[in-house]
Amino acid sequence: MKNIKDYNLEDLKKEIVNIGEKSYRAEQIFKWLYVDKVTSFDDMNNLSLELREKLKMNFSICNFDILKKQESSDGTKKYLFDVLDGNAIETVLMEYHHGKTICVSSQIGCKMGCKFCASTGIKFIRNLSSGEIVEQILAVEQDTKSNISNVVFMGIGEPLDNYDNVINAIRIMNNPKGLNIGARHISISTSGLVPRIYDLANENIQCTLSISLHATNNEKRSEMMPVNLRYNIEELMKACKDYIKITNKRISFEYALAKDNNDNLQDAKELVSLLKGMICHVNLIPINKIENGKFTKSTNENIIKFRDYLNSKGIVATIRRELGSDIDAACGQLRRKNLK
Repeated sequence: MKNIKDYNLEDLKKEIVNIGEKSYRAEQIFKWLYVDKVTSFDDMNNLSLELREKLKMNFSICNFDILKKQESSDGTKKYLFDVLDGNAIETVLMEYHHGKTICVSSQIGCKMGCKFCASTGIKFIRNLSSGEIVEQILAVEQDTKSNISNVVFMGIGEPLDNYDNVINAIRIMNNPKGLNIGARHISISTSGLVPRIYDLANENIQCTLSISLHATNNEKRSEMMPVNLRYNIEELMKACKDYIKITNKRISFEYALAKDNNDNLQDAKELVSLLKGMICHVNLIPINKIENGKFTKSTNENIIKFRDYLNSKGIVATIRRELGSDIDAACGQLRRKNLK
């Protein structure tokens, strides 16, 4: 049966017309799902009993169950959700001064095989549907009795490898008649699927693009991120420059600092050279140590020196605040621990 949360408002109107109802009913249903956040068609009490029965016959409402929840002393909450087919995904809620940010997964498992990520080793099973992506927000809002203001696609999976469902989920999140999360408050992180970066540039969606860079030359990046063997740094940088030219939007580059690997002054100099002339921001990430992982966190001294050097050369760089360090903070850790 079709998950009603898989449809953006325009597509839902078509579905509702197809079952013999007026299209405006879709707006009522959309409001029930994303403003009132009901979990049953029976609760949509301004719809006739006949229409509610039709909805039950034609659609399901995806409502995740919480398999496990961890809470950090800093307020971070990490969820392991049952996606109702025997699989599980992770979602993280983070508290910032500017509001609540949710980190959502886009796939069950991941194909990218990045060596520093706890998602590596989690077998790819399938893409999440648009409704399953959006349901992560709804499930967390229902659990915390609060609203989410920012969304980052940085959980398990490569968002641009599930392109159509991710873009449709963003349209659902962004709709002012629903969750009404501003596109500028939504960030998509990619390991560097070059063709999809061009697709995203032409979508005319005002979300933020984050590039998982993590190294400044092909040798180091290929060692850390196998995707670099398909789309090397030169191709990736060209796509990024073209993206900026098409959208006139700043790109955020994520750079996870690994001890004795990519965290020295020479790496910082190469990064400045690589990003010269681009409208960008560098988000330096103290890397999380994972089970059987090769890479370990750089020293605080090196992280600060790296940041200060970039800033001194006109590249805006900040150090990501470490959240959830007293729980399974790294993407994929909670799922790996509980579903071995």
